[in-house]
Amino acid sequence: MTVLQALDRYYDRMAARGEAEAPGFSREKIGYCLVLAPDGSVVEMQDMHEMVRRKRQPRLVEVPAAVKRTAGILPNRLWDKTAYVLGRTAGPGRRTAEEHAAFKTLHRDLLAGTDDPGLLALARFLETWDPAAFDAAPFEPEMLDANVVFALAGERRCLHERPAARLLVASGPAAEATGPVCLVTGKPAAPLRLHPTIKGVEGAQSSGAALVSFNKDAFTSYGKLQGDNAPVSAEAGFRYGAALNRLLDRHSRNRLRRPLGDATVVFWADTSATVGEDAALAAEDTFASWFDPAPGPAPDQDAAEAALIRDVLAALAAGRPVESVAPKVAPGTRFHVLGLAPNAARLSVRFWLEDSFEVLARRLAQHHADLALSPRPRHWGKPPSIARLLVKTTALQEKFDTIPPLLAGEVARAVLSGTRYPRNWLAAALMRLRAGDDPATGWHAAAIRACLARDLRLNGDRGEIPVSLDKDDPSPAYQLGRLFAALEAAQRLALGRGINATIRDRYFGAASATPASVFPLLLRGAQNHVGRLRKDRKDYWIEREIGEIVERLPSSLPRVLRLDAQGRFAIGYYHQRQAQFASRPALASVDGTESGQTEDTTIEDSQDDV
Repeated sequence: MTVLQALDRYYDRMAARGEAEAPGFSREKIGYCLVLAPDGSVVEMQDMHEMVRRKRQPRLVEVPAAVKRTAGILPNRLWDKTAYVLGRTAGPGRRTAEEHAAFKTLHRDLLAGTDDPGLLALARFLETWDPAAFDAAPFEPEMLDANVVFALAGERRCLHERPAARLLVASGPAAEATGPVCLVTGKPAAPLRLHPTIKGVEGAQSSGAALVSFNKDAFTSYGKLQGDNAPVSAEAGFRYGAALNRLLDRHSRNRLRRPLGDATVVFWADTSATVGEDAALAAEDTFASWFDPAPGPAPDQDAAEAALIRDVLAALAAGRPVESVAPKVAPGTRFHVLGLAPNAARLSVRFWLEDSFEVLARRLAQHHADLALSPRPRHWGKPPSIARLLVKTTALQEKFDTIPPLLAGEVARAVLSGTRYPRNWLAAALMRLRAGDDPATGWHAAAIRACLARDLRLNGDRGEIPVSLDKDDPSPAYQLGRLFAALEAAQRLALGRGINATIRDRYFGAASATPASVFPLLLRGAQNHVGRLRKDRKDYWIEREIGEIVERLPSSLPRVLRLDAQGRFAIGYYHQRQAQFASRPALASVDGTESGQTEDTTIEDSQDDV
């Protein structure tokens, strides 16, 4: 099923819930309502803004469908921005007079012959309105360039909601029943020349962008113009546009809380003869709680939910049926996940995945199984979302807008399709460690383990990447990572907390890439540290630990470690360091940092609550 066909089917779900816009209408951001007396005079100006997360936002209102403006002057019916409605704008206003005149001309023709009191009031208002009247009450400068609708005094509904107005909107020219076959419905119909505008994609134009469009001369080589290249009927175009815009609403329950890189992600389930609305809603809620868990309202509730999600995903990864952990989800529920990214005045499809809910759930569970690390990384409460993983392992200064844009979509596709993680995720995590990120947090080690473990499994190779400390792991790179952690512990124990820069600060990147040239230097320095500890008659364990690790190394250290081996080095470092902290609390006192062990009461960083 194509993206447009799946969205067309979702429109039927919206209509069944009473949420679908009627044909010829769309939901737009409306800032003010101009209340008119029957004689067309202005009674008051109502502010329609609402508070969303402590920010004042225009209200989404169903109005006659917005026209697609490029460079021309095209007014909307029964609503528009102040430049068209009132002839006033906050900018230079070089063509404001022309826009206002076009609005008046359109409505003079549209309202001719009407006997509806509300529409007559609008016609009289436009006949008598002088843009200079905006400088007096009830108008205010902050209203400029906002969208405005109309209402008749004494009524709560807007003019465009009156039956006579809806009849005018619905009485446009009928679409031809002949033409090429519609790519969505499979029926002959006149093709839509311009596809609907899609709003709500992060980073795209606020006025909206096109999911389907053609505007280059190359697309006319077969004599086809614009939408003729991808024939979609006007009805199907309206349906898929209305469905996608509703999914992308800022209040939508079918939208991930945070974009994945530059991709805004929406998801939905299909209803069928065996899957009703309740089962579809249950599938969507379950997917959101597993794929993009939100922080709980209180620490104890957050911890309980985190433990529950972990147990559910672990059960799925172990092979338990989905109905045993999500009984409200009907078997065979079809599920869709769509990632959209901005591309100038258009939208790019970063990924499009469709499958049964059971298959997607198992792939998500396998993803979290691949990430498994013991002890869990620092501040790892609920199973982390993809956005949180990437900001911790690839972003500069942990800022979401510095996540490599294409990487997020590739990781999401790998998670939901069960394919290999992108190689550049492994490279980016290692690069951040070489750039100074703290390998002791465990986030990078978890991401690296996921990449390596999945590659091993898909290659059919024997062996595995250890989840917790494995002293007998045969990999020299893993043992070198352990050795580096032990040498760092010896330095800290010998010199205390007054160290300006540890060997981790200076040598971690070089040691993980070219161990043969770095470790001899580190081992010579460690002899001084161990000698000082021996002189002080304390912490003999670190000398034994270093000796045991060295015995597991080959006689000749590798000159260069490849990317996979550098990943094993980072995992070995994390395991060894956490094991040292867990068994020797005194080490934490000289290190001055918290252990990577995270209790169930840990709450996700506040930046994920936005």
